[in-house]
Amino acid sequence: MTSPVPLPSHVHYELLLQLLERRTLPAVPQYSQQQQQVQSLIVSLRKALSQQKRLEETCRHEQTPVEYYWSLNEIPPPLRSDI
Repeated sequence: MTSPVPLPSHVHYELLLQLLERRTLPAVPQYSQQQQQVQSLIVSLRKALSQQKRLEETCRHEQTPVEYYWSLNEIPPPLRSDI
């Protein structure tokens, strides 16, 4: 059996997006470089979540299990076979 692919829980993306959209964006001046940077960061996070979902779909298609994690404390250190 294939080992599960460890991935961050979707809630991590949602938390960051909500923080940026609800707190950070209103706190920076409108039409400023800071606002553009925050909006760019929001777009990047949405793309990252979308890419992760595509990876999950590929794993499902290939019948590779996916395991969602909430923190690094739950993940054992990776086994390196090239050492």
